[in-house]
Amino acid sequence: MGTRASVREATAARPEAGGAMAGQELSRSEVCGMLREELSQDGAFLQGQPHVFIILGASGDLARKKIYPTVWWLFRDGLLPDDTRVVGFARSPLTVELIRQQTLPYLKTCPEDSSRLGAFFSRQSFVRGQYGERDAFARLDAHLRGLPGGARAHRLFYLALPPSVYVPVTRHIRQACMGEGWNRVIVEKPFGRDLASSDALSLHLGGLFREDQIYRIDHYLGKEMVQNLMVLRFGNRIFGPIWNRDNVACVVLTFKEPFGTEGRGGYFDDFGIIRDVMQNHLLQMLCLVAMEKPASTDPDDVRDEKVKVLKCIGPVELDDVVLGQYVGNPDGPPEAQKGYLDDPTVPPGSTTATFAAAILRVANERWDGVPFVLRCGKALNERKAEVRLQFREVPGDIFGRQCKRNELVVRVQPDEAVYTKMMTKKPGMFFNPEESELDLTYGNRYKDVKLPDAYERLILDVFCGNQMHFVRSDELREAWRIFTPLLHTIEERGEKPIPYLYGSRGPAEADELLKRAGFLYEGTYRWVNPHKL
Repeated sequence: MGTRASVREATAARPEAGGAMAGQELSRSEVCGMLREELSQDGAFLQGQPHVFIILGASGDLARKKIYPTVWWLFRDGLLPDDTRVVGFARSPLTVELIRQQTLPYLKTCPEDSSRLGAFFSRQSFVRGQYGERDAFARLDAHLRGLPGGARAHRLFYLALPPSVYVPVTRHIRQACMGEGWNRVIVEKPFGRDLASSDALSLHLGGLFREDQIYRIDHYLGKEMVQNLMVLRFGNRIFGPIWNRDNVACVVLTFKEPFGTEGRGGYFDDFGIIRDVMQNHLLQMLCLVAMEKPASTDPDDVRDEKVKVLKCIGPVELDDVVLGQYVGNPDGPPEAQKGYLDDPTVPPGSTTATFAAAILRVANERWDGVPFVLRCGKALNERKAEVRLQFREVPGDIFGRQCKRNELVVRVQPDEAVYTKMMTKKPGMFFNPEESELDLTYGNRYKDVKLPDAYERLILDVFCGNQMHFVRSDELREAWRIFTPLLHTIEERGEKPIPYLYGSRGPAEADELLKRAGFLYEGTYRWVNPHKL
């Protein structure tokens, strides 16, 4: 079901519930404003059931920097259900005032928010306890029952926790904290380290909760341009006939960060770039590019098609992979002069990759023979995430090889855009082709619209009961099946990745891999965001 339909079935919202006051700006976002108006005009929503949003791991970075701010943005824009309470749970000795002080720098407030901010924190409370102690969760349950609505309030549990405590925490939730309303659990990635550990976690969660109660969150599925892939593909007649092996030469999915681990190397080193980015974010985007049209936008119809794509992809071969690890750049700024192994939180001599490029192949009628290249890395030359379809050459060339391949690019971040690289006649007296673009840059087309944060969309979806943008258990299993043999081979060999300079494009061998896959980099054209000209 769509978000609006789901909200009508699952939530209650009126302007005063989210803090919007008469005569004030209704929303910081056109999207949020339109949705709130629909909800507030529906009288049925004035009789909503209380909700409680429980943040487990309330003292951690994720809660402080992302989860509390996201709940605040939804509250501020009037999109939370009526009478929603927020309860933090952690081992640390926190108070509501301390939570306010720690989260305030990340809330993006303005002076006119002061009264709403006070109302937001008046709905907060905190319970201290150990994650492995059932008595602590019994105290949490007693606290929840003492809030408005008591046991009948809907409960949403967010596991902003290290994966090492998922098992005891979810067991205690099931045994001691289930309410009489609906109960939903959001699980943050990583969902295991390989196929066996992921299966074990799925088996554990499946023994405690129904699949419709489990929300495995990959925040990339909440990004504007990732969600736009379905509309772009299935809402436009012009793309249907060319979206196949007869016309597409290569698909490249890229994720680049211009910074290194910055003191978080201990966490990163335990997972590496393939587990951190490629096996989830990039593979999810691949599914949206490659899947067939679903029967409807029902969440299970969409996820069924994604699973079908994954089943057509064989395990990644080591010969189709390039691994890199960044080293200090003596000619770069101070932060770029230290390599991955210079991070004191990284184990000495670590062979963990900070860059990876891999070729995947989808063995079905639509895509057989078309390479899908996944590239991701840290400490690179720019921040960028995009999907790039490069099309085959026009047959019967009449322009003396002056024409370059067409490309369709969906830029996910930053500067969201969709543009098509195409050939056009160069202005003037001569009959010369040149590269240009048809460009939909969101900063130009939607000048006054603030795009909602990915977590805003996804947490609202959980309140609504919409699982379209969350990972299903069979989808997760297929993703790990594709990458687990590669990960085990890399770890068994323990070979040092190819070094690349901090601030570079990554190892030169990755460019060779793309060339071998059939991607042609002409180097003659670079897209420039027209919004910044």
